[in-house]
Amino acid sequence: MKKVFLSLAVVAVLTVVSCKKADAPAEDAAAVVDSAAVVVDSAAATATDAAATATKAAATATEAAKK
Repeated sequence: MKKVFLSLAVVAVLTVVSCKKADAPAEDAAAVVDSAAVVVDSAAATATDAAATATKAAATATEAAKK
């Protein structure tokens, strides 16, 4: 029974949030899109750095294996 009430509460919260977002002016939506783009760019940069680190680690491991 707890799960049913929790599920209904989650649906109610999501509905309220969705309605508030629908009522938001277009400028606010544009600001949200811009900040989301910044987050995506930041994540892409982090992924690129991680890939570079992995490549260096693989090269180091290859060199160590050759010795």
